[in-house]
Amino acid sequence: MNYRGGRRTQKTNQMIIAPERSSSKDDASKLIGKKVEWTTPSGKKINGEISRIHGGKGYIIARFEKGLPGQSLGTEVDITD
Repeated sequence: MNYRGGRRTQKTNQMIIAPERSSSKDDASKLIGKKVEWTTPSGKKINGEISRIHGGKGYIIARFEKGLPGQSLGTEVDITD
């Protein structure tokens, strides 16, 4: 969905993600610790891990090994075990 950020900052290595199968805090808490992978248009893969839940609607925060580019906003990621 978007970068995690504050009023004057944004953390480009942390993303707020809205999983399809998660609609509450309980569903999101089951995803903590799973691996996340975003594929660039050129085919390169950037790996991350789900670190915590965000809010009450089932959103999660994933930390990636390096910052994600702006073209990753609004695209899909793969969640694996």
